[in-house]
Amino acid sequence: MPGDERRGLRRAARVLTLLAAATLGLVATLIALAALATWIITLQVEARYPPAGRRVPVVGGHLAVLEAGPGEGQQSRGTVVLLHGASANGMDPMQAFGRRLAGRGFRVLALDRPGFGWSDRLAGAEAASPAVQARLIAEALERLGAGPALVVGHSWGGALAASLALDTPQRVSGLVLLAPALYPWPGGTVSGYAGWYRSPVGRVLMWLAARTIAAPLGLRYLDRFAEVVFRPQTLPPDYLDGARVPLVLRPATFLANLQDLDGLHAFLERQSPRYPEIAVPTAIVAGDIDPIVRTEVHAAAMARAVPGATLTVLPGIGHMLHYTATDAVVAAVEEVAARRRVEAE
Repeated sequence: MPGDERRGLRRAARVLTLLAAATLGLVATLIALAALATWIITLQVEARYPPAGRRVPVVGGHLAVLEAGPGEGQQSRGTVVLLHGASANGMDPMQAFGRRLAGRGFRVLALDRPGFGWSDRLAGAEAASPAVQARLIAEALERLGAGPALVVGHSWGGALAASLALDTPQRVSGLVLLAPALYPWPGGTVSGYAGWYRSPVGRVLMWLAARTIAAPLGLRYLDRFAEVVFRPQTLPPDYLDGARVPLVLRPATFLANLQDLDGLHAFLERQSPRYPEIAVPTAIVAGDIDPIVRTEVHAAAMARAVPGATLTVLPGIGHMLHYTATDAVVAAVEEVAARRRVEAE
């Protein structure tokens, strides 16, 4: 090879090396800036939505709980426990209908599930199982002096409420399940990401994304995501702020949410055959055009499985029925409370 060609190749190699180094430097800078933005957003979100209730000690940490209505030891119509769904926290059901129940004389406890709101992610990745969360919540209810309680679960929280009734029946006097996710669904995943997410590379990239781009992008598009969840109804103007939804953008909560969604299908394959064992009064409420959790697959099947369960299907209502059909939710709680009183008498 002539000397001029060799020199030309060496110059080209040096240029490519410099370009590669510059590209890597730019990528590293962008990652650092995104991580800094996530840190700032996390601080701002936590400052805007500080703990609003008390933290209850359980094995390994604490669970956060919001309370309304008569306190422990005061005269009440009974205790109602509210369990939120994915991408939420205890303020979601408390704001929607919890305070209304408190005004009717119920002692209302809305818990942040492990890893959400201000609850610790107790048991690490194992806390993605509704059974593990049920055990921790049962322990918190015991510490709160909440005897057998009427448990209300929305969406993912429906699987958790059912798990509480199956594994700790002494803590549950009745169930109200709202647009509940209860059975393995066709397709086997919550979304198309799940198979990729489970790979080692996918988990590393998701961990990195949670600490860099998830919060900035999530903050920009959170209202659009919420609009999809509320369809076909419209998003209430004060929902995101009132329900403290931005708390889910924090890296640890973002990953906890993904873990909970990713493991739900396999868990329901194991739990769903046990539903005929549920022996407490049960009411199920769902919308007939829920785009998130299909009513026929979950709510209708549960009504057939649980002895004595009642099913109310609301025409024209979607997934967020605790906001868009609150009267029906409150009526279901009153129905189960009345059935419980009759059984007690």
